[in-house]
Amino acid sequence: MSEGSKYKDYIRIRGANEHNLKGLDVDIPRNALTVFTGLSGSGKSSLAFDTIYAEGQRRYMQSLSSYARMFLGQMDKPDVESIEGLPPAISIDQKSTNRNPRSTVGTVTEIYDYFRLLYARIGIPHCPNCGRVISRQTADEMTDALMALPERSKIQLLAPVVRGKKGTHEKVLERARKSGYVRVIIDGSMYELSEEIKLEKNLRHSIDIVVDRLVIKPGIETRLAGSIENVLDLSEGLLVVDVDGKKQMNFSDSFSCPDCGISIDEIEPRSFSFNNPFGACPTCAGLGYKMEFDEDLMIPDRSLSFNEGAVCCIGWASSSEEGSFSHALLEALAKKYKFSLDTPYGDLPEKVRNIFIHGTGGEIVKVHYVGRRSEGVYDEAFEGLIKIWKEGTVRPFPKARRQSTNPT
Repeated sequence: MSEGSKYKDYIRIRGANEHNLKGLDVDIPRNALTVFTGLSGSGKSSLAFDTIYAEGQRRYMQSLSSYARMFLGQMDKPDVESIEGLPPAISIDQKSTNRNPRSTVGTVTEIYDYFRLLYARIGIPHCPNCGRVISRQTADEMTDALMALPERSKIQLLAPVVRGKKGTHEKVLERARKSGYVRVIIDGSMYELSEEIKLEKNLRHSIDIVVDRLVIKPGIETRLAGSIENVLDLSEGLLVVDVDGKKQMNFSDSFSCPDCGISIDEIEPRSFSFNNPFGACPTCAGLGYKMEFDEDLMIPDRSLSFNEGAVCCIGWASSSEEGSFSHALLEALAKKYKFSLDTPYGDLPEKVRNIFIHGTGGEIVKVHYVGRRSEGVYDEAFEGLIKIWKEGTVRPFPKARRQSTNPT
């Protein structure tokens, strides 16, 4: 092995004298997992942290500008004659785990922070639809994209000046008011800037300034382009367009796909943080799992019929009892979809089981209910056992308006 190859494949330490190390010489292979073992006080930490890591950090500090080093302080050189082949070094502390679902090996050891910074700086954004590399978008391209909308479409040009930040943001609102803008959208609600707006200091808020409201038609290109320029100046290159109050289009003078019309925000470290709303999975909210209702737990014994108490859920325990509204609702479903409440649940058609679990899809059934104080026919759109249980809407008596009444 040549001397140059050895420097490339090994970290060569000569004359390490930190703490209880006495002139230690050692070659540590790179690109490999190396473990230091030994008795307590033998110098494991002195070699790993006080020598190798300390020198790696010191060299990293020296690579920064003199201005940056002013804020970071001075790091002393470890007591070692020479260290060769040393790459940039990071230290991962030994910590105990906890049961917080938002804590992982990466967050506990803090190596996750390095990964987020790495991805944000060297990541290349691609269109999630066609896979093409997303490039910057000019104001003219944004204007062309909006003019391509159906004619007579009503749009609002919004400047997202605050995104998920805590504070009252009084200066932001006052600046918008002095600039002549009339409306803002705060956390999804429209406000007039002329009214007094007080925001909770300890909550995260998102603020969009309504810069212009237009109707897409020929001849508005000049005004539209000018308004887009105003938005980009206010929001540092971001533009949100509300189309007919039904959908939003996001534009950025940083990243957009010209083929699919998809725009994304500039990549930031928080984009890769599952603990941040801007980077968390929208399905599981960053927890890595989601809770779902299990039909087998709600109906554990499929050999039982509805009349025998097949449903095992609070609020439906009385569904097999005559006189309960739940039982009357089951009878209405059985009549409409032609099945028997005495048939074992497992023998019912798949369509019937699906309706009971997920609902009728808005289709009305007529429930004949006879109670202690009332009797009548009620129109009910059965929502399904899952939604009823999830929203806590199980009720012993009907809330729907009675359609007809039989006098007693």
